Amino acid sequence: MASADQDQESLQNQNHYLCGSVAAFANIVITFPIHKALFRQQLFGVQAWEAVRQLQSDGLHTLYRGILPPLLQKSSTIAIMFGLYEDFSRLMQLHAPQAPVLLTDSIAAVLAGTAEAVLMPFERVQTLLQDPRHHGNFQNTARVLLQQHGIRELYRGLVPILLRNGPSNAFFFGLRGPIKELLPETKAGQGKPVSDFVCRGILGAGLGVVFYPLNVVKSHARLQIGGEFQSCRVILANVLREREKDGKVSRLFQGVHLNFQSSIFSWGIINATYELLLKML
Repeated sequence: MASADQDQESLQNQNHYLCGSVAAFANIVITFPIHKALFRQQLFGVQAWEAVRQLQSDGLHTLYRGILPPLLQKSSTIAIMFGLYEDFSRLMQLHAPQAPVLLTDSIAAVLAGTAEAVLMPFERVQTLLQDPRHHGNFQNTARVLLQQHGIRELYRGLVPILLRNGPSNAFFFGLRGPIKELLPETKAGQGKPVSDFVCRGILGAGLGVVFYPLNVVKSHARLQIGGEFQSCRVILANVLREREKDGKVSRLFQGVHLNFQSSIFSWGIINATYELLLKML
């Protein structure tokens, strides 16, 4: 009996990884063009319409250029995010049953977010493939990986990712339940996929706004190839100095509106699909 219970628990844990991976895959395929326009805004500090115009100018054949790295990276990191969070939470509750649930869940979320950073080379490749200035240098994912300056080079921008992932995961897993309870649909027991889409989409988008400057720092750090590794403080100062020339320091948040809108859609798709698949399995 105990063995059967353990097998059932193991299967349920595997389902969290599988559902997270499939949900992320679906989201990337649907939202990739939106995120590509957002990347142009973060990189060049341009308006949304100008980012779209640039993509149109590049041509339809380059619209999905660089999609393989985020497909591999996101399907893996979201699987890790949900799967490891459940695993770590279960282990902590098992070995520290007296500890507050909020504390153990927060630690589990931070650990899961930190583990996600192992796969950040995929984001590094995506950044270089999306930058129009490197279109002539890197034709595909394999070419980027082969022309790097060692393994360490693939982890440029690691610090802002660690500063973002852990805290944002803790807020996400800690607030998703309370926010969902505020929706009348969930109290009535109806419209669960819709409530998952809305509440967690808004939560993910809100966290994206809070940590947006770290994403800007991350994007700029990853565009450097070779040379000295710059700290987050130095990169942020350089970005601010560059944008102060136009008298628009607020352009540090250029693209935040599109980021908020796309994040609602992205996190809505991920969470609604994840919960639906989890229920089916």
